[in-house]
Amino acid sequence: MKFSEVLPELPIEQLAALSATATPRDVERVLSRETAQSLEDFAVLISPAATPYLENMAHISQKLTLQNFGRTIHLFAPLYLSNECVNVCKYCGFSRHNKIPRVTIPITQVMNEVGMLARQGFRSLLIVAGEHPRYVDNGFVLEVIRNCLPIMPSIAVELGPTRTENYIPMVEAGCEGIVVYQESYHKPTYAEMHIAGPKKNFDFRLDTPERAYEAGMRRLGLSPLYGLYQWRYEAVAAAAHAQHLQRACWRAELAIGLPRMRPAIGGFAPREDYLMNDRQTVQLMCAFRMMFPRADISVTTRERPELRDGMIQMGATHMSAGASTEPGGYSNFDEQTWRPKTPQPGEQFHVADERGPKEIAAMIRSKGYEPVWKDFDRSFVSSGAEALAS
Repeated sequence: MKFSEVLPELPIEQLAALSATATPRDVERVLSRETAQSLEDFAVLISPAATPYLENMAHISQKLTLQNFGRTIHLFAPLYLSNECVNVCKYCGFSRHNKIPRVTIPITQVMNEVGMLARQGFRSLLIVAGEHPRYVDNGFVLEVIRNCLPIMPSIAVELGPTRTENYIPMVEAGCEGIVVYQESYHKPTYAEMHIAGPKKNFDFRLDTPERAYEAGMRRLGLSPLYGLYQWRYEAVAAAAHAQHLQRACWRAELAIGLPRMRPAIGGFAPREDYLMNDRQTVQLMCAFRMMFPRADISVTTRERPELRDGMIQMGATHMSAGASTEPGGYSNFDEQTWRPKTPQPGEQFHVADERGPKEIAAMIRSKGYEPVWKDFDRSFVSSGAEALAS
């Protein structure tokens, strides 16, 4: 069964309510095992009652992370190909109704920016674009993957959901992973947020990781966008989704994101009671680690530097660094300072951590961890990467 068939049968509302009524004794029971063995345990770990136990949770989360990943933080860079989009979404800077400069960068500029990222040290790339069918259908994404692979041995995509048969050529071209934010697992909220366009199809988006897995993707990334609905509801649903993928797509690595809403063109303002504060974000990360000890946990530049620095020692395994969320944005960067020379009017959202890749790498080392720029070596592409980075 696909997750779109499973989710309606799950007691997500009841689990969210359980989180609200959990007691300190419930929390201590779960902490005594040092792992969450059920969605009920997970709900307890993200409860208000668990907040005073955050230091204990962080210690357990750190121990589990060190056991499974060692003292490493994998660094990656997003590369935005286009901000053209056919959807109207209330919260997104790329939404069709927003008056921003629409840009799709040509392959020559793609390779120029990939070269800039390689010179910073990156060997892991996340290809991102607004949702527009022609970028998949006309072979542009395939051309980008094939051209980038000799420089970036690890490539994943974050694009508009498509059919299995469209993911197969991406895998054959060298793409190894997919990231898809469900945005909201709460179906009424999802319908309210997505006004027009193919993204209105809740179930089709929900089953995207499984279609990508059928095509051969070996890494599956998921998350809601925290701030669109009650965060504990979204977190329990995301944990249920991750649990389902572990069973249905067991050959793939699982990656879990923690993205919170950021300011963007359009002025969407989430309800205050839907937002996670910093302590709750750390609490959620630790709960995910205790539920999924071997899953990657990604912390992006949406978060403030101080928070990201602390999360390194509490469960994070992957981080973006020096990110631009505007197509062609890196071409506007000064390679020495890794800062934009001019404002970025076409960005999807404004990042909170503006430090460059080398600053992030130095910070990671200062914490006693090692920045890792690629997940694995491919000897036949190493020479190309080193030549372009020199």
